[in-house]
Amino acid sequence: MVTRLAEIVRGARLVNFGSLMLEHGIRLKWIRHRDELRKLSVAKQRRLQTSTAARISKMKEKAVIVDTHLFIKTAEGFWPGLPFEVVRALKPTHVVLVEASAEEVLARRASDSGRYRDEVTKEGLAGELAFARSFLPIISTITGAPSLIVENREGGSETAARTISRMLRDSER
Repeated sequence: MVTRLAEIVRGARLVNFGSLMLEHGIRLKWIRHRDELRKLSVAKQRRLQTSTAARISKMKEKAVIVDTHLFIKTAEGFWPGLPFEVVRALKPTHVVLVEASAEEVLARRASDSGRYRDEVTKEGLAGELAFARSFLPIISTITGAPSLIVENREGGSETAARTISRMLRDSER
């Protein structure tokens, strides 16, 4: 869905926050693959997040679309994917939560054999989705950026991308 959004929004650059964190973590020899990121201590995750945010904030494209998680479930508890110092560095103009139902997320994860995911129940995932929604107004308040929740149903990525694109286009008027 975010790939399609970056195609629709002219002059936009798509950045996956976790991929940049992964690159830095591998360079530091802290991890070997993406799913080890959430296993790092919060202190190391914070260091990776801060350096990644600084790197993104220096990008000069007309629009930078940052694909990230609002929180990460760690051994120490839920850790914000966009803590205060990261949000301040990124200075977002808009904050969008793209979500799907717990059933759809579970089905998508089950078909993704390339990852090492922790097991989660439908109820646990529903709680995580609610938790993500609770982060959205906080980030919006801190940044002053408008927020939007967009549903990304199975097979509906084009619709979700166009909804976000319209919001961005309307903000330019």
